[in-house]
Amino acid sequence: MSNIVMGKKIALIFGVTGQDGSYLAKFLLKKNYIVHGVRRRSSSFNTKRIDDIYEDPMNKNVNFFLHYGDLTDSLSVLKIISKVLPNEIYNLAAQSHVHVSFEIPEYTANTDAIGTLRILEAIKTLKKMKTIKMYQAGTSEMFGKTLTRFQNEKTPFYPKSPYGAAKVYAHMISINYREAYGIFVSNGILFNHESPLRGETFVTKKIIKALVKIKFGFEKKLYLGNLYSKRDWGHAEEYVEVMWKMLQLKKPDDFVIATGKQYTIKTFVEKVCKKLKLNITWAGSGINEKAFLKKSKKTIIECDDKYFRPSEVNSLLGDARKAKKILNWKPKKKLDAIISEMIEYEKNELNIFDH
Repeated sequence: MSNIVMGKKIALIFGVTGQDGSYLAKFLLKKNYIVHGVRRRSSSFNTKRIDDIYEDPMNKNVNFFLHYGDLTDSLSVLKIISKVLPNEIYNLAAQSHVHVSFEIPEYTANTDAIGTLRILEAIKTLKKMKTIKMYQAGTSEMFGKTLTRFQNEKTPFYPKSPYGAAKVYAHMISINYREAYGIFVSNGILFNHESPLRGETFVTKKIIKALVKIKFGFEKKLYLGNLYSKRDWGHAEEYVEVMWKMLQLKKPDDFVIATGKQYTIKTFVEKVCKKLKLNITWAGSGINEKAFLKKSKKTIIECDDKYFRPSEVNSLLGDARKAKKILNWKPKKKLDAIISEMIEYEKNELNIFDH
Protein backbone atom coordinates (compact mmCIF):
# COMPACT_ATOMS: atom_id res chain seq x y z
CA MET A 1 0.00 0.00 0.00
CA SER A 2 1.39 3.40 -0.93
CA ASN A 3 2.30 5.93 1.74
CA ILE A 4 -0.10 8.58 0.50
CA VAL A 5 -3.11 7.56 -1.58
CA MET A 6 -4.12 10.31 -4.01
CA GLY A 7 -2.52 12.92 -1.77
CA LYS A 8 -4.11 11.58 1.41
CA LYS A 9 -2.11 10.89 4.55
CA ILE A 10 -2.50 7.49 6.17
CA ALA A 11 -3.05 7.17 9.93
CA LEU A 12 -2.98 4.02 12.03
CA ILE A 13 -4.78 4.08 15.39
CA PHE A 14 -4.13 1.45 18.04
CA GLY A 15 -7.13 1.49 20.38
CA VAL A 16 -9.56 2.77 17.74
CA THR A 17 -12.63 1.33 19.47
CA GLY A 18 -12.04 3.32 22.67
CA GLN A 19 -13.31 6.78 23.58
CA ASP A 20 -10.27 8.66 22.25
CA GLY A 21 -9.74 6.36 19.27
CA SER A 22 -13.27 6.82 17.99
CA TYR A 23 -13.13 10.62 18.28
CA LEU A 24 -9.68 10.68 16.65
CA ALA A 25 -10.77 8.47 13.74
CA LYS A 26 -13.67 10.82 12.97
CA PHE A 27 -11.43 13.87 13.32
CA LEU A 28 -8.83 12.47 10.91
CA LEU A 29 -11.46 11.41 8.36
CA LYS A 30 -12.67 15.02 8.31
CA LYS A 31 -9.04 16.01 7.68
CA ASN A 32 -9.15 13.79 4.56
CA TYR A 33 -6.94 11.03 5.97
CA ILE A 34 -7.14 7.34 5.15
CA VAL A 35 -7.63 5.86 8.62
CA HIS A 36 -6.72 2.33 9.72
CA GLY A 37 -7.75 1.14 13.16
CA VAL A 38 -6.55 -1.81 15.22
CA ARG A 39 -8.98 -3.71 17.42
CA ARG A 40 -8.55 -6.76 19.61
CA ARG A 41 -10.30 -9.99 18.65
CA SER A 42 -13.31 -10.50 20.91
CA SER A 43 -16.24 -12.91 20.97
CA SER A 44 -18.55 -9.90 21.30
CA PHE A 45 -18.76 -6.84 19.06
CA ASN A 46 -16.80 -3.93 20.49
CA THR A 47 -17.20 -1.40 17.68
CA LYS A 48 -20.20 0.57 18.97
CA ARG A 49 -18.28 3.85 19.12
CA ILE A 50 -17.18 3.61 15.46
CA ASP A 51 -20.17 1.90 13.84
CA ASP A 52 -21.23 5.20 12.26
CA ILE A 53 -17.98 5.43 10.24
CA TYR A 54 -17.34 1.75 9.52
CA GLU A 55 -18.58 0.82 6.06
CA ASP A 56 -18.41 -2.28 3.90
CA PRO A 57 -14.69 -2.77 3.06
CA MET A 58 -15.73 -3.95 -0.44
CA ASN A 59 -16.70 -0.36 -1.16
CA LYS A 60 -13.80 1.11 -3.17
CA ASN A 61 -14.38 4.63 -1.82
CA VAL A 62 -13.97 3.63 1.81
CA ASN A 63 -11.41 5.62 3.84
CA PHE A 64 -11.68 3.67 7.09
CA PHE A 65 -10.32 0.16 7.63
CA LEU A 66 -10.21 -2.14 10.66
CA HIS A 67 -7.54 -4.75 11.46
CA TYR A 68 -7.35 -7.37 14.18
CA GLY A 69 -4.27 -6.97 16.34
CA ASP A 70 -3.02 -6.80 19.90
CA LEU A 71 -0.21 -4.86 21.54
CA THR A 72 0.73 -7.99 23.48
CA ASP A 73 1.60 -9.69 20.16
CA SER A 74 4.74 -8.22 18.57
CA LEU A 75 4.23 -10.13 15.31
CA SER A 76 0.75 -8.68 14.76
CA VAL A 77 2.03 -5.18 15.53
CA LEU A 78 4.86 -5.45 13.00
CA LYS A 79 2.62 -7.06 10.35
CA ILE A 80 -0.05 -4.35 10.57
CA ILE A 81 2.45 -1.47 10.48
CA SER A 82 4.33 -3.11 7.58
CA LYS A 83 1.10 -3.59 5.64
CA VAL A 84 -0.36 -0.13 6.23
CA LEU A 85 2.92 1.87 6.19
CA PRO A 86 1.21 4.85 7.80
CA ASN A 87 2.43 8.44 7.93
CA GLU A 88 1.22 8.69 11.53
CA ILE A 89 0.66 6.15 14.31
CA TYR A 90 -1.45 6.99 17.35
CA ASN A 91 -0.97 4.60 20.27
CA LEU A 92 -4.15 4.98 22.31
CA ALA A 93 -4.47 1.29 23.19
CA ALA A 94 -4.08 0.43 26.85
CA GLN A 95 -5.48 -1.29 29.87
CA SER A 96 -6.43 2.16 31.12
CA HIS A 97 -8.44 1.55 34.27
CA VAL A 98 -6.37 2.43 37.34
CA HIS A 99 -8.23 0.23 39.84
CA VAL A 100 -8.17 -2.75 37.45
CA SER A 101 -4.41 -2.36 37.03
CA PHE A 102 -3.96 -3.46 40.65
CA GLU A 103 -5.93 -6.64 39.81
CA ILE A 104 -4.04 -7.44 36.57
CA PRO A 105 -0.66 -5.68 36.89
CA GLU A 106 1.25 -8.02 34.57
CA TYR A 107 -1.25 -7.64 31.72
CA THR A 108 -1.30 -3.86 32.27
CA ALA A 109 2.51 -3.73 31.99
CA ASN A 110 2.55 -6.02 28.95
CA THR A 111 0.01 -3.88 27.09
CA ASP A 112 0.77 -0.35 28.26
CA ALA A 113 4.55 -0.51 28.68
CA ILE A 114 5.91 -3.30 26.46
CA GLY A 115 3.13 -2.71 23.91
CA THR A 116 4.57 0.76 23.28
CA LEU A 117 8.04 -0.75 22.91
CA ARG A 118 6.69 -3.17 20.29
CA ILE A 119 5.40 -0.28 18.17
CA LEU A 120 8.69 1.61 18.51
CA GLU A 121 10.64 -1.51 17.50
CA ALA A 122 8.42 -1.93 14.43
CA ILE A 123 9.01 1.71 13.43
CA LYS A 124 12.75 1.23 13.93
CA THR A 125 12.67 -1.91 11.76
CA LEU A 126 10.81 -0.10 8.97
CA LYS A 127 12.75 3.16 9.28
CA LYS A 128 14.55 2.71 5.93
CA MET A 129 11.23 2.23 4.13
CA LYS A 130 9.24 5.06 5.65
CA THR A 131 9.41 7.96 8.09
CA ILE A 132 6.59 7.30 10.53
CA LYS A 133 5.50 9.82 13.15
CA MET A 134 4.13 8.40 16.39
CA TYR A 135 1.93 9.79 19.14
CA GLN A 136 2.19 8.07 22.52
CA ALA A 137 -0.73 8.56 24.91
CA GLY A 138 0.49 9.33 28.41
CA THR A 139 -1.59 10.13 31.47
CA SER A 140 -1.67 12.40 34.50
CA GLU A 141 -1.55 9.21 36.60
CA MET A 142 2.19 9.18 35.87
CA PHE A 143 2.52 12.10 38.31
CA GLY A 144 0.72 10.13 41.03
CA LYS A 145 1.67 11.35 44.49
CA THR A 146 2.90 14.67 43.20
CA LEU A 147 4.47 17.25 45.51
CA THR A 148 3.42 20.25 43.41
CA ARG A 149 -0.01 21.87 43.04
CA PHE A 150 0.26 22.06 39.25
CA GLN A 151 1.92 19.43 37.06
CA ASN A 152 3.71 20.28 33.80
CA GLU A 153 6.29 18.70 31.49
CA LYS A 154 9.07 19.21 34.06
CA THR A 155 7.22 17.77 37.07
CA PRO A 156 8.82 14.52 38.36
CA PHE A 157 6.79 11.33 37.96
CA TYR A 158 5.70 9.44 41.09
CA PRO A 159 3.14 6.86 39.89
CA LYS A 160 0.93 5.21 42.51
CA SER A 161 -0.54 2.37 40.44
CA PRO A 162 0.65 -0.35 38.04
CA TYR A 163 -1.13 1.63 35.29
CA GLY A 164 0.77 4.83 36.10
CA ALA A 165 4.08 2.96 36.35
CA ALA A 166 3.54 1.21 32.99
CA LYS A 167 2.76 4.54 31.36
CA VAL A 168 5.95 6.08 32.79
CA TYR A 169 7.91 3.29 31.10
CA ALA A 170 6.09 3.95 27.81
CA HIS A 171 6.83 7.67 28.12
CA MET A 172 10.52 7.17 28.89
CA ILE A 173 11.14 4.46 26.28
CA SER A 174 9.56 6.76 23.68
CA ILE A 175 12.03 9.51 24.60
CA ASN A 176 14.86 6.95 24.55
CA TYR A 177 13.98 5.77 21.02
CA ARG A 178 13.55 9.36 19.89
CA GLU A 179 17.06 10.22 21.07
CA ALA A 180 18.78 6.93 20.21
CA TYR A 181 17.25 6.23 16.78
CA GLY A 182 15.86 9.57 15.62
CA ILE A 183 12.27 8.31 15.67
CA PHE A 184 9.62 11.04 15.58
CA VAL A 185 7.58 10.22 18.67
CA SER A 186 5.71 12.74 20.82
CA ASN A 187 4.23 12.08 24.25
CA GLY A 188 0.93 13.61 25.25
CA ILE A 189 0.48 13.71 29.02
CA LEU A 190 -3.30 13.92 29.07
CA PHE A 191 -5.24 14.74 32.20
CA ASN A 192 -8.71 13.25 32.68
CA HIS A 193 -10.95 13.74 29.67
CA GLU A 194 -14.56 12.72 29.48
CA SER A 195 -17.41 12.45 26.97
CA PRO A 196 -20.62 10.49 26.38
CA LEU A 197 -18.36 7.76 24.94
CA ARG A 198 -16.43 7.29 28.20
CA GLY A 199 -16.02 3.66 29.33
CA GLU A 200 -18.68 2.32 31.68
CA THR A 201 -16.35 1.72 34.65
CA PHE A 202 -14.74 5.19 34.78
CA VAL A 203 -15.98 7.27 37.68
CA THR A 204 -17.55 10.15 35.73
CA LYS A 205 -19.54 7.79 33.49
CA LYS A 206 -20.45 5.62 36.47
CA ILE A 207 -21.74 8.64 38.44
CA ILE A 208 -23.80 10.08 35.60
CA LYS A 209 -25.21 6.75 34.45
CA ALA A 210 -26.26 5.77 37.98
CA LEU A 211 -27.75 9.15 38.92
CA VAL A 212 -29.78 9.33 35.70
CA LYS A 213 -31.14 5.85 36.48
CA ILE A 214 -31.87 6.87 40.09
CA LYS A 215 -33.66 10.01 38.90
CA PHE A 216 -35.98 8.02 36.63
CA GLY A 217 -36.50 5.03 38.92
CA PHE A 218 -34.27 2.44 37.21
CA GLU A 219 -31.78 2.20 40.09
CA LYS A 220 -31.75 2.88 43.82
CA LYS A 221 -28.21 3.62 44.92
CA LEU A 222 -24.74 4.72 43.74
CA TYR A 223 -21.62 3.40 45.50
CA LEU A 224 -18.38 5.41 45.35
CA GLY A 225 -14.87 5.43 46.80
CA ASN A 226 -12.83 8.52 47.70
CA LEU A 227 -15.13 11.55 47.39
CA TYR A 228 -12.26 13.99 47.91
CA SER A 229 -9.96 13.02 45.04
CA LYS A 230 -9.37 16.16 42.96
CA ARG A 231 -9.18 15.92 39.18
CA ASP A 232 -8.74 18.12 36.11
CA TRP A 233 -11.49 17.20 33.62
CA GLY A 234 -11.63 18.12 29.93
CA HIS A 235 -13.51 16.85 26.86
CA ALA A 236 -12.07 13.92 24.86
CA GLU A 237 -13.12 15.38 21.50
CA GLU A 238 -10.96 18.46 22.13
CA TYR A 239 -8.03 16.41 23.39
CA VAL A 240 -7.75 14.26 20.23
CA GLU A 241 -7.27 17.41 18.14
CA VAL A 242 -4.15 18.27 20.11
CA MET A 243 -2.76 14.75 19.52
CA TRP A 244 -2.90 15.50 15.79
CA LYS A 245 -1.37 18.95 16.30
CA MET A 246 1.65 17.36 18.00
CA LEU A 247 2.43 15.28 14.92
CA GLN A 248 2.24 18.31 12.62
CA LEU A 249 5.25 19.93 14.31
CA LYS A 250 8.64 19.79 12.61
CA LYS A 251 10.22 18.24 15.69
CA PRO A 252 8.77 15.77 18.23
CA ASP A 253 8.10 17.04 21.73
CA ASP A 254 6.14 16.24 24.89
CA PHE A 255 3.10 18.16 26.12
CA VAL A 256 0.80 18.26 29.14
CA ILE A 257 -2.84 18.59 28.02
CA ALA A 258 -5.24 19.84 30.68
CA THR A 259 -7.79 22.53 31.58
CA GLY A 260 -6.00 23.96 34.63
CA LYS A 261 -9.22 23.67 36.65
CA GLN A 262 -9.81 21.15 39.41
CA TYR A 263 -12.86 19.64 41.15
CA THR A 264 -13.43 16.91 43.73
CA ILE A 265 -15.48 13.81 42.98
CA LYS A 266 -18.00 15.15 45.49
CA THR A 267 -18.33 18.43 43.58
CA PHE A 268 -18.77 16.48 40.35
CA VAL A 269 -21.59 14.49 41.98
CA GLU A 270 -23.23 17.71 43.19
CA LYS A 271 -23.09 19.24 39.71
CA VAL A 272 -24.76 16.15 38.21
CA CYS A 273 -27.45 16.11 40.92
CA LYS A 274 -28.18 19.80 40.36
CA LYS A 275 -28.68 19.28 36.62
CA LEU A 276 -30.95 16.31 37.30
CA LYS A 277 -32.86 18.26 39.98
CA LEU A 278 -31.95 15.69 42.61
CA ASN A 279 -32.03 17.75 45.80
CA ILE A 280 -29.45 16.03 48.03
CA THR A 281 -27.79 16.64 51.35
CA TRP A 282 -24.73 14.93 52.83
CA ALA A 283 -24.30 13.28 56.23
CA GLY A 284 -21.52 11.38 58.00
CA SER A 285 -17.79 11.39 57.31
CA GLY A 286 -15.08 9.17 55.85
CA ILE A 287 -16.32 5.76 54.71
CA ASN A 288 -19.68 6.50 56.35
CA GLU A 289 -20.40 9.64 54.34
CA LYS A 290 -23.57 9.38 52.30
CA ALA A 291 -26.04 11.53 50.39
CA PHE A 292 -29.80 11.37 50.72
CA LEU A 293 -32.73 13.12 49.07
CA LYS A 294 -33.90 16.04 51.20
CA LYS A 295 -37.58 15.42 50.58
CA SER A 296 -37.85 11.64 51.03
CA LYS A 297 -34.74 11.16 53.23
CA LYS A 298 -33.87 8.19 50.99
CA THR A 299 -30.12 7.46 50.77
CA ILE A 300 -28.96 7.40 47.13
CA ILE A 301 -25.15 7.60 47.47
CA GLU A 302 -22.86 5.63 49.80
CA CYS A 303 -19.12 5.00 50.07
CA ASP A 304 -17.70 1.49 49.86
CA ASP A 305 -14.20 0.24 50.70
CA LYS A 306 -13.93 -1.77 47.51
CA TYR A 307 -13.93 1.41 45.40
CA PHE A 308 -10.87 2.85 47.13
CA ARG A 309 -7.52 2.23 45.43
CA PRO A 310 -4.77 0.39 47.35
CA SER A 311 -2.74 3.58 46.88
CA GLU A 312 -4.68 6.81 46.37
CA VAL A 313 -3.82 9.77 44.15
CA ASN A 314 -5.46 12.71 45.87
CA SER A 315 -4.81 15.67 43.58
CA LEU A 316 -3.99 16.19 39.90
CA LEU A 317 -4.05 19.60 38.20
CA GLY A 318 -2.46 20.27 34.83
CA ASP A 319 -0.42 23.22 33.58
CA ALA A 320 -0.85 23.23 29.78
CA ARG A 321 0.87 26.55 29.05
CA LYS A 322 3.42 24.89 26.76
CA ALA A 323 0.65 23.38 24.58
CA LYS A 324 -1.13 26.74 24.45
CA LYS A 325 2.05 28.50 23.37
CA ILE A 326 3.53 26.01 20.87
CA LEU A 327 0.42 24.22 19.60
CA ASN A 328 -1.94 27.19 19.86
CA TRP A 329 -4.39 24.97 21.73
CA LYS A 330 -6.65 25.56 24.67
CA PRO A 331 -9.72 23.70 25.97
CA LYS A 332 -13.10 25.24 25.27
CA LYS A 333 -15.78 23.11 26.93
CA LYS A 334 -16.37 23.69 30.64
CA LEU A 335 -17.11 20.85 33.02
CA ASP A 336 -20.80 21.80 33.31
CA ALA A 337 -21.23 21.54 29.54
CA ILE A 338 -19.47 18.15 29.49
CA ILE A 339 -21.77 16.88 32.27
CA SER A 340 -24.88 18.11 30.42
CA GLU A 341 -23.77 16.32 27.25
CA MET A 342 -23.14 13.08 29.15
CA ILE A 343 -26.51 13.29 30.93
CA GLU A 344 -28.38 13.76 27.64
CA TYR A 345 -26.60 10.74 26.18
CA GLU A 346 -27.63 8.54 29.13
CA LYS A 347 -31.22 9.75 28.94
CA ASN A 348 -31.32 8.87 25.25
CA GLU A 349 -29.91 5.44 26.03
CA LEU A 350 -32.87 4.92 28.41
CA ASN A 351 -35.33 6.42 25.87
CA ILE A 352 -36.05 9.35 28.18
CA PHE A 353 -36.81 12.49 26.25
CA ASP A 354 -37.70 15.90 27.65
CA HIS A 355 -40.90 17.45 26.39
